[in-house]
Amino acid sequence: MFKDFKQAMVKEFEMTYIGLMSYYLKIKIKQGEDGIFVNKKKFVKEILKKFKIEDYAKANTPVECRVKMLKNDEIEKINYIAFKSLVGSLRYLICTRSYILFGVGLVSRFMKTPTMTHLKALK
Repeated sequence: MFKDFKQAMVKEFEMTYIGLMSYYLKIKIKQGEDGIFVNKKKFVKEILKKFKIEDYAKANTPVECRVKMLKNDEIEKINYIAFKSLVGSLRYLICTRSYILFGVGLVSRFMKTPTMTHLKALK
């Protein structure tokens, strides 16, 4: 069935078959007899390096407990462009690391006027 589909696609579109996929949109894909495995470890390392958070300690929980995040916090405002970039990168990770979903969603509420408190919570 796969061969028939491949031949039909080649006839309809200008394309070639280059073998099994190994990387797609910064996702490492390993295909084998035992299944298909998706890994974003390299992308995670790139995020940590880009935002200079390689040295942060691992957390036991995805969201820091008892931190109050307010919309109009009086604490120092930060660069919202870098904040949005980090939130976007973490949102991309959610499909393979669902345990960060709640924390990223919570902090992304403050993308318009992020403060240092919001950035610390995100990191």
